[in-house]
Formats: sequence, C-alpha cells, structure tokens
Amino acid sequence: MRRLAGNGKPMDTDHPNRPMTAALVMVCAMAIIGVIDNFIIRLAGEIGLWQFHFVRAWLALPLVAALSLVGLGQIWPRRLWAVALRSLMVATSMLFYFSALALMPIAQALAGLFTSPIFILLITGIAMRQPIGPWRILAVAVGFSGILCVLQPDPGNFDAKTLIPVAGGFFYALGAIATRSLCARESTVALLAGMWVTLGLMGAIGLIFLAVVPLDSAQGPDGFVTRGWVWPMWQAAPWVVMQAIGSVAGVFLIIKAYQLGEPSYVSVFEYSVMIFGPLFAWVAFGQQIGLLQVIGIALIAAAGGIIAIRSK
Repeated sequence: MRRLAGNGKPMDTDHPNRPMTAALVMVCAMAIIGVIDNFIIRLAGEIGLWQFHFVRAWLALPLVAALSLVGLGQIWPRRLWAVALRSLMVATSMLFYFSALALMPIAQALAGLFTSPIFILLITGIAMRQPIGPWRILAVAVGFSGILCVLQPDPGNFDAKTLIPVAGGFFYALGAIATRSLCARESTVALLAGMWVTLGLMGAIGLIFLAVVPLDSAQGPDGFVTRGWVWPMWQAAPWVVMQAIGSVAGVFLIIKAYQLGEPSYVSVFEYSVMIFGPLFAWVAFGQQIGLLQVIGIALIAAAGGIIAIRSK
C-alpha cells in the first residue's frame, strides 16, 4: 500500500496509481495462469512438489535474466531485505497451495487460496488503518460468493487440513500488500527474480530433507508432497517447461498489477482466473460447467465491474 509503510509511517505519495491499467494487467495474468494450471495434474503424478519448484526455478531464472537484458527492469533490488521478505511470503503461499492439492480436492484448495482478498481487506483496514469503502467490501463479498459457487466446497466434511490452503491465502495477501507497501519502487524483474530464487531454494531444501529422511510416497498425484528426486523425468519435463514459461509471464504481470494499483482493489480481479480456468478446461478437455458455476462466474464478473465503475 502507499499511505503507510511497514513501520506505520506515511510513505511517499508519488507511486503510480493507475487502477484501470492494473485491472487489465491482472486479468491478462489470470488468463495465463488459468490455462497453465490445468496441466498441473499431468506432472504431479510423475515428480514431487520440491523437484517441481527446484527445476522450474532454474528454468525460469534465465528467462527473468533475459527480461532484464532487453530493458524491462534491473534484476538487482534496491532494498534486498524488502524483496527477500516479499519473496518469502509469496513462495510460502505457493508451498501451502500446492501441498493442499495433494491432500484435498482442488476445489477446496482453490477456495482456501482465494480467501486472500478477504485477508487483504482485514490487514489494510484494521492493521494498516486504511479506509476501505463499502463498495470495495461489497465487491469482495460478491466475488467470494462467486468463488464458492464455482468451486462448490463441501462444508459438511470439515477437516483441519482445509486450513492449509487458507494459510496459503493469508501469506499470498501479505505478499500482495508487501508488493505495494515495501516494493512499489522495485523493478518488476527484481521481484520476479526474488520469488524464483526463493522457490528454488525451498525446493532444494525439501529435496535434501527427503534424501536424508525419506518418507513413504504414494503413487500418482497423492505422493506429490512426499516424493523426492525422480530421474529420469522426461514425461513431466514438457509440463514443467510450460509452467516455467507461463509462470514467468503470468507472475510478471501479477507483480506489475500490484505495483500499479492498491492491493485491495487489484486483488478483486484475481477472481477472473475462475473464468479463464473453467473455460479452458471446457474447450480443451470437455469439462462441463453447471448452472451454479455459471452463476458463480457471473458474480465474479460483477465484483470486478462494481470496483471498476466506482473507481472512475
């Protein structure tokens, strides 16, 4: 955020604030993410979570360096501690999210991750004491209702494990706020590099741990979290490469969106991934969308429309 820094003091007010541009950039990012995330299941049955993050990071970092070489931003951060803190929060959220995918249906995992706009509102409104208008609150409530309609989580079978993706949503919210409050003047490329380095290090730590303390690993996607290094990985390699390229592009746009607009505003447009994801699944894989899911998608679009119209 712009008005208050992490220490509670006012920050400079010359950061760019272009809400409409930020919204468009975020929607483009979600279109990319919505497509590539449909293919996670293809690699989860072949390799493990830690190997996936480690290999993907090493594939992504040269692409990030290329973005810097063509003039899209410097790769070295202005404030290393701020970028490191933000990278740690975002990477942690991704570990929680991907771990949840192996422990519960993807609907519950996504529903938990997309609690992040709620956490953003709570943190910015209560902890950072920023004014959050009723329209923004209404938009988040409508969008979250749409997510529930699309994902249809089952509240009748509550398990403590469902809190794992919610923890991912919490850390993702912290990362979104840090992008604006601590890293608004950082190069987008520097933030992107910081995230990939952190994910790569986390993947390496996980692989070392599993090499020292091997855990029983189930076959297929159920063993995604506890599976150590797998070689050869040729069957999973094309999907990891696709994830690396798509994630670099998508995350670059996500970071840029949060640098251009207030997190509580920009986060609403992340709901659009639930439009692109199911749409691609229907076109490419023939997955049907029910009436309740159509209503949910309409609510998601309405949430973005409310914020966009009021922001004018």
